[in-house]
Amino acid sequence: MAWVPGGTFLMGSNEHYPEEAPAHKVTVDGFWIDRHAVTNADFRRFVETTGWVTIAECPADPSDYPGARPEMLVPSSVVFRKPAHRVDLGNPGNWWDYVPGANWRHPLGPQSDIDGKERYPVVHVAYEDAEAYARWAKKRLPTEAEWEFAARGGLSGKLYPWGDELKPGGRWAANIYEGRFPVKDAESGEDGYVGLAPVAQFPPNAYGLYDVAGNAWEWVSDWYRPDYYAALASAGGVARNPGGPASSYDPAEPDQPKRVHRGGSFLCTEQYCTRYMVGSRGKGEERTASNHLGFRCVSRGARSA
Repeated sequence: MAWVPGGTFLMGSNEHYPEEAPAHKVTVDGFWIDRHAVTNADFRRFVETTGWVTIAECPADPSDYPGARPEMLVPSSVVFRKPAHRVDLGNPGNWWDYVPGANWRHPLGPQSDIDGKERYPVVHVAYEDAEAYARWAKKRLPTEAEWEFAARGGLSGKLYPWGDELKPGGRWAANIYEGRFPVKDAESGEDGYVGLAPVAQFPPNAYGLYDVAGNAWEWVSDWYRPDYYAALASAGGVARNPGGPASSYDPAEPDQPKRVHRGGSFLCTEQYCTRYMVGSRGKGEERTASNHLGFRCVSRGARSA
């Protein structure tokens, strides 16, 4: 883990997505954070020790999906599928599928596995799975404020964890989507990777953290509300160690409580979603997992710990 000394910074952004605004001052106390996302090897040790079964490996509860056909309730998870041709970017269903048998052991479906991918971020973990791992590791999931402060590496107000240029010195600094989204990363892969990459393949930020932009989204502990930042700003002063709103509300899907995602993924692109920017936020229903979503953990304690 890396020590993050804490401090005051400007959280969010006034320049891009509305749920990132307004930028507001936040103070966080010092904490330890994993240098990179939890890997397949890490998660396997947890599963072998505890016997934990992830949500993606369990059949869906019929009471949660009244009228659903039995074949739709089998263990499954969400997988990116590259379309064969250009599609309407207004419909994410054009590149996402629920795939029976997809889970952390089989990230692209039953025909796939993680052999030789021990250093890849574990994916297909729902919020409950990430929390269970954190408890086992005697850690916890970061708050959104902790995550952003750590990801910025002391560069408050910058677009990316390394500064304001997407490609500093003409070189890619993160695993994102190049080419024509969502059909052409396989023909491009200019950053060296098509799809998910092993952890720590790009330079770390100033706090020694890897992959806080791109590769895999990461769960944080905050409930998601698009108006939460406005509420903090209207309260005045500087929020200290904010832990997020008391509950979730997403006007787009009011019946689905969501948690915040941070960091973006290998699917982020200027053509569709630039949420690899350090002030950006994502969101996800707690029991939903996918092949571009993982997590890292934090813990409190003195630097000498």
